[in-house]
Amino acid sequence: MKPISKSLNKNQTKIMLLSSLGGTLEFYDFVIFVFFASIISKLFYPPEMSAFWSSFNTYATFAVGYFIRPLGGIVMAHLGDKNGRKNMFMLSILLMVIPTFLMGILPTYESIGYFAPIILLLIRIFQGIAIGGELPGAWVFVCEHTHKNRLGFSIGVLTSSVTGGILLGSIASVVIDLIFENSEILEYAWRIPFLLGGIFGIISVFLRTFLEETPVFEEMKASQKLLQIPLQEVLLNSKKAVIISGLMTWILTGCIVILILLMPNFIHTILNNTNRIITHTEVTFIQMGAIFTLGIGCLLIGFLRDIFGSVNILKVFSLGFIVSSLAFFYVLNSDFSIGIVGMWYLIAGFFASMVNFTPLVMVSIFPANIRFSGLSFSYNIAYAIFGGLSPILMATIGVYDLMFIGYYLAFLGLIGFGMSFYLKSKNFE
Repeated sequence: MKPISKSLNKNQTKIMLLSSLGGTLEFYDFVIFVFFASIISKLFYPPEMSAFWSSFNTYATFAVGYFIRPLGGIVMAHLGDKNGRKNMFMLSILLMVIPTFLMGILPTYESIGYFAPIILLLIRIFQGIAIGGELPGAWVFVCEHTHKNRLGFSIGVLTSSVTGGILLGSIASVVIDLIFENSEILEYAWRIPFLLGGIFGIISVFLRTFLEETPVFEEMKASQKLLQIPLQEVLLNSKKAVIISGLMTWILTGCIVILILLMPNFIHTILNNTNRIITHTEVTFIQMGAIFTLGIGCLLIGFLRDIFGSVNILKVFSLGFIVSSLAFFYVLNSDFSIGIVGMWYLIAGFFASMVNFTPLVMVSIFPANIRFSGLSFSYNIAYAIFGGLSPILMATIGVYDLMFIGYYLAFLGLIGFGMSFYLKSKNFE
């Protein structure tokens, strides 16, 4: 057991809270698209197009945001390692705010024809660039403002807040469904969450003006330790750190993209096909519960890490994720009641909070002068590959045999369990 950690001082607490709130609002802007995917598929593609291709094009457009992330992440991380963390922190939110607001006023296919899906694609590209720099920048920013003995809790608060952005998107979806008729949603109400996202973004920009540059960057700048091409140093001398970060990010994509973002649509279809009738709104409530347990788990992991260290806690949560993922897909694929399915989904969401170890590992294994570039490059490349391919994976192996998705998630949990032994061999805290 580690000694009792120092408390966060007033400035560190302010940095953590402002960064976390900004992350919540920015991730709301990024994920709100997926909650209204079915509406977007009807409004932004030709009416004569089949439902399959409209849906496919919509999810492909959503996936573009993941595929483009490495470009934004690499460019902004390069500038962040050279010109300061705060500047890139501000830029990422601006690149998210403007496209989100445009989404709320974008004319549909009926008004401007094929320009509608083209502009929609461009919006997702800019959002992908923004999100590519946002989360790596936030993790680095909080890390470099926090005492190492409180790093787990600080990163836990930040990661939990980011999942709060997904929860906020779920709430917006439910509220729109409850207040408006389907015809009203199709006509105009679907725009409201995007317009709210633009307003949230403006609030985030304002909040981030109160942040200060990290003392770590200021010290490197004063001692002239900044590099001209940080990514070159990453590729030459930090290959092992890149691989480790990529594996940890792979785990994160399974927990977030598959289990949290995409799974509810499968739950709705599978339950109704097996005469366990459930509405879209009810599924969204179950999803909100899983997001909530995920956020609580992130906070708990951060708290426990600061006391017991990373290795043992990673082992426990990896094993919990393996068991709960297999159990959830088993009851979903069998004749168990909706209540049992929902219970195991919430439990799997709780153990999916092992995603909090992804930033905890990454901020610690790269030297400070390449931390932003190394973390952002590794994270975004892996997320583009595994996150971008997740919808395709779900649509193929999930249709063939639903349990294969459970086996896939269990395999990711096994990677996390194996990673704990590797970290222990390296005396990782």
